[in-house]
Amino acid sequence: MDYIKDLINIAINEDIGDGDHTSLSCIPSEAQGKAHLLVKEPGIIAGVELAETIFKTIDPNVSFLKKINDGEKVSIGDIAFIVNGKSQSILQAERLALNFMQRMSGIATNTNYYVRLLDGLKTQVLDTRKTTPGLRQIEKWAVKIGGGVNHRMGLYDMIMIKDNHVDYAGGIKEAIVSTKEYLKKQNKQLKIEVEARNISELQEIISAGGIHRIMLDNFSFEDIRTAVNIIDGKYETEASGGITSKTIREYAECGVDFISVGALTHQIKSLDLSLKAI
Repeated sequence: MDYIKDLINIAINEDIGDGDHTSLSCIPSEAQGKAHLLVKEPGIIAGVELAETIFKTIDPNVSFLKKINDGEKVSIGDIAFIVNGKSQSILQAERLALNFMQRMSGIATNTNYYVRLLDGLKTQVLDTRKTTPGLRQIEKWAVKIGGGVNHRMGLYDMIMIKDNHVDYAGGIKEAIVSTKEYLKKQNKQLKIEVEARNISELQEIISAGGIHRIMLDNFSFEDIRTAVNIIDGKYETEASGGITSKTIREYAECGVDFISVGALTHQIKSLDLSLKAI
């Protein structure tokens, strides 16, 4: 992926600049070293594949032995991978690999927690665009590793008509009609999702038709159940708005297809990992 290569190069330039002068000054260039990635907190590991790419970008001659795959449960003391090669190269790649892996593993662990809360139900957990600028693909990759589902990647790969779009367009019907005309004129085939703020708006969306998914935003449990019955499988359904780990299962039990949770990526505690010389 060109994006991954570009991101790694940006991170290398940011961190190393004109040289890792600490390593260059006190470690002989020919010195060889070995290190392993030590797990210091239980969770779901993510970013092993990315870490290998980082080490190989820093130094193609570094040996990388994967011990645990992305998406696996890890416990304190587990070893995710072992690297062997020039000591200077290992030290240059250390912080870059850890920064990505700790955040990705935190996201994967958090996502997996939400996914497990819905065990036995059809509802899938979606991420959102509430991501760190420049790191969206990395963070959404971590969501998938944790068992979640990616929503749209950005503004370009799906139509999502939300409250402000409706207000600016002059109404729900006007927004939907304009959207379908635009897609036809641009020869684009994008799925259309429309947000409903109440049952009345839901009825307007259904009357307009020609869409794929309806987002039920900040609905009560009673209204969610009513909405799902009204929609009756004609469109995909998504619940959204302030849904937490304490309420997500009850929302899912109302029968929605998807629940979007911004907290998957924007309220994250990184997983504690460490690269140790051995």
